[in-house]
Amino acid sequence: QVQFVESGGGLVQPGGSLRLSCVVTGIDFSRYEMAWYRQAPEKERELVAIISIDDARKYDKSVKGRFRISRVDAQSTIYLQMNSLKPEDTATYYCNADGIDFWGRGTQVTVSA
Repeated sequence: QVQFVESGGGLVQPGGSLRLSCVVTGIDFSRYEMAWYRQAPEKERELVAIISIDDARKYDKSVKGRFRISRVDAQSTIYLQMNSLKPEDTATYYCNADGIDFWGRGTQVTVSA
């Protein structure tokens, strides 16, 4: 059974940085495109960043240039380095594998002074 375990969230001031991690079990991780999503209160879940099996990356325009997605296949882990954080980045962040209709608990990121 697939599991996604996200961590690394917290409270940070505007302009600060956080690094999120997601450990994945139950799938052949190296064969999957992976992604980070986020959901703010009373809003739809939205795609933040994608990384393919050959490390091609795509970002939502709202985070491009500030966030960086990466993966370590040997550890079945993806990361999201978030810099220059803004209050509008406040959300619960989730990781997911392409085609997997299951979600972990996510990790809360709050950007506030």
